[in-house]
Amino acid sequence: MPNTHTSIDRRHALLRFGALLSLATPALGVYAATEDDSFDQDSMLKAATEFFGSTTEGLAKVIEKAFKEKGRPNAYIKGEEVSAALTVGLRYGEGRLTMKNGSGEPVFWAGPSVGFDAGANASKVFTLIYKLPDAGAIYRRFPGVDGSLYYIGGAGINYQSSEGITLAPIRLGVGLRAGASVGYLHYRREKSLNPF
Repeated sequence: MPNTHTSIDRRHALLRFGALLSLATPALGVYAATEDDSFDQDSMLKAATEFFGSTTEGLAKVIEKAFKEKGRPNAYIKGEEVSAALTVGLRYGEGRLTMKNGSGEPVFWAGPSVGFDAGANASKVFTLIYKLPDAGAIYRRFPGVDGSLYYIGGAGINYQSSEGITLAPIRLGVGLRAGASVGYLHYRREKSLNPF
């Protein structure tokens, strides 16, 4: 005859473990990208190529690098920006956020940067976004990750991260500024001249 006390103790232990797991999961912000709710590398390369109007070996390599390091993004931004610098720089941009589930909305950004350059430029930017729980979560400051600027064959990418969400802006061609990787960008619902 089975020991009913042992069976009850095991059930209680399993229930306690399940309760702890359900409490811990939201607190840890666990997010695992699946094929259903994230973009694959080929579709992102195609979208970036269509957006920039051409493809380069560098563009393919920076997208491949992002997928290797960060996995599959679940959102992206297609946008345009202007920037200027004389050691200290400013960057302003606007675009459209698109999530894998099809939802999206306009987004604006601005922020300061520090670099070793001078000049101004206007450019397109294609931003891969990782672990974005919903469209509204984009509206915050994203500091640049120190040392994360990569420049390969005319294309550059750097990482910005805040509370588990990572952005990987990709820029092509002339005017790519190293200063963009040291500083932050503040993403907003409305356009603002205030970079802070």
